Amino acid sequence: MTNELVTILDDEPAIRTMLADALQEAGFRTLSFGRARAFEAALASHTPDVCLVDLSLPDTDGLTLVHRLALEQGAIVIIISGRAQVQDRVTGLELGADDYIIKPFDPAEVVARIRARLRSNKTPDAAGSVASFANWTAFFDRYVLQDDSGDEVPFSHAEGEVLRLFLESPKRLISRAQMQESLGGAASDSFDRAMDVRISRLRTKLREDPKNPQLIKTIYGAGYIFLGDVVWR
Repeated sequence: MTNELVTILDDEPAIRTMLADALQEAGFRTLSFGRARAFEAALASHTPDVCLVDLSLPDTDGLTLVHRLALEQGAIVIIISGRAQVQDRVTGLELGADDYIIKPFDPAEVVARIRARLRSNKTPDAAGSVASFANWTAFFDRYVLQDDSGDEVPFSHAEGEVLRLFLESPKRLISRAQMQESLGGAASDSFDRAMDVRISRLRTKLREDPKNPQLIKTIYGAGYIFLGDVVWR
């Protein structure tokens, strides 16, 4: 029996009701909102595990909200949208969304995707939530990187998934197929582009030379290798 909180932000009452019914039947707690303003006010007193966000909102830009949620909340962010163009999906994933579901959809699919994301987000007991490597410490409970001087750099939940994947398998080749399987995304050009963007952003936050990165190495045609020594605690 699950007890995670899923927030639903969509201006269509029928969709909110359909999703809430399906999620509650599956054992989730839910809160539903038709306006971004009410949703953001609720974040002061509620900490969602998953945020379902429509892009076509009447009082704010959905993509801007997705980006802010990804950086500030640490929740899993899933876009639900009628925008089916590849570029919309790529942009949403690049801005930090963990998944993108196109309307119309079967609510059972949404429940399945949420469960898959929550499974992939579980932290193994042996790994802990803090990892040290090179001159950095990653705090996965706070979604920040801290350098040796104490300066902190935030990372999104989506970037954190990729970083954790590297830190849990240092000095081992991670193929695109393994990334897709571990992170629960559908194999597609948009997934590959989103991974490239997340890795590029991680390199920037780790102050890597983009022409000669020392920690996250690209093995062309094969995948990636994280070359640092990692200590979990």
